[in-house]
Amino acid sequence: MPHESVLTSWGARLAGTALLVLVACGEDAVPPAPQVCEEPELPEVSGQAQCGPTLEFTPVNRYTGLFADVVDREDAVVFIDGRCTGTLIEASAGPVVLTAGHCVGLGDRSVLVFNFEEDPDGDELVTEGTVIERSESPDYALIAPDTLPAVTPTLLSTVPTERLAIIQHPRGHPKVIAEGRFLDSCNQRLYYTDLDTLVSSSGAGVLNRQGYVVGIHTDGDCSTDGGGANRGWTTRSIVDASEYLVDEDIVER
Repeated sequence: MPHESVLTSWGARLAGTALLVLVACGEDAVPPAPQVCEEPELPEVSGQAQCGPTLEFTPVNRYTGLFADVVDREDAVVFIDGRCTGTLIEASAGPVVLTAGHCVGLGDRSVLVFNFEEDPDGDELVTEGTVIERSESPDYALIAPDTLPAVTPTLLSTVPTERLAIIQHPRGHPKVIAEGRFLDSCNQRLYYTDLDTLVSSSGAGVLNRQGYVVGIHTDGDCSTDGGGANRGWTTRSIVDASEYLVDEDIVER
């Protein structure tokens, strides 16, 4: 199906989702206060993980918001096996794709699609990669691509900022960006709100204001009224658990 047709259909569905939320909540509805820093359950893939009264995704090549000066990091974002998102990150041992552990199995051969976006600014690259590391706690995986794209890998950080962004492929659609508010970091997890995600957003890098990966998105825990918080695992927890990544791979602490 042509990208234009996909986007038209997708846009209608997103608009419908936002309308349903507004109707259900009413103009004066107040979502419940987010609960953070409690021991979370096992990761779940949720079809509705909207934070806030509207679903706010912007195609990466149309984005002009707060993160406009670092949105070019989107080149490193990859669509994995038609069901998850990942980010090509810089590492001393060589660039690898970072994603969620619940997206893949150790030793899997995954299909990696770079530059799947509206009005692409480069050629789409489809390659394969091998899952060389996988963990459920922290929930992460590393994939070594067979072919590296001609893009700059994203750097790692342990310093969240007041505003965060996630570049992702929600529901398997062309790449978009969403931004929101950092809530807290505890128990090796990162919590954020007003930052929309959906199925297939799992594994996407959570970016700080400098455009560095401070965690990976793994769980959509917002309710259908837009309340609650989404969460992921911190970069610190991932590097500590990894045999491939080393402390020197973190450029900002």
